Amino acid sequence: MRGAAGFTYLAVLFVVAIMGVGLALTGEVWYTAARREKEAELLFIGNQYRKAIERFYRGGPAPQYPRNIEDLLKDPRRPTPERYLRRLYPDPMSGKSDWGIVKAPDGGVMGVYSLSQEQPLKSAGFLPRDQAFAGTAQYADWKFVYSAPVQAAPGPGGSPAVNPGANPPASPPPVR
Repeated sequence: MRGAAGFTYLAVLFVVAIMGVGLALTGEVWYTAARREKEAELLFIGNQYRKAIERFYRGGPAPQYPRNIEDLLKDPRRPTPERYLRRLYPDPMSGKSDWGIVKAPDGGVMGVYSLSQEQPLKSAGFLPRDQAFAGTAQYADWKFVYSAPVQAAPGPGGSPAVNPGANPPASPPPVR
């Protein structure tokens, strides 16, 4: 009888150990899935900020970046409320409403980024607008920036100046 009690004790210990390993693996899978979901949310929210900054820049009488992030909620340049975002979204990686700000040359806000120093799980397979995020070391390197297109300054005679290093425009095919 004593041998059977010892065997039962070993079997229970073995079952408890297997359950512990199973729970640890389940926890790891859950943590990874939760981080992937937060990454997807960061990409979505970051691009919402990028689009809002673009609409603000193009929406005024003269192209201008917002002075601060709150200007995206109500455009101070207009007498009637113009909203580019419904609300200020929190950073999904930190859960806080603090974002890093990418300053524009005129001192305004041209982009935002997460302040999280964690290493991203996603390192490839980004959409074309987010290709710069491939291979980055931390979420803080994912900068959601709207860069206004550079306008060519008019050359002599009012036509746009030609960049000497650029390829010449293609000529139409000859008519035969």
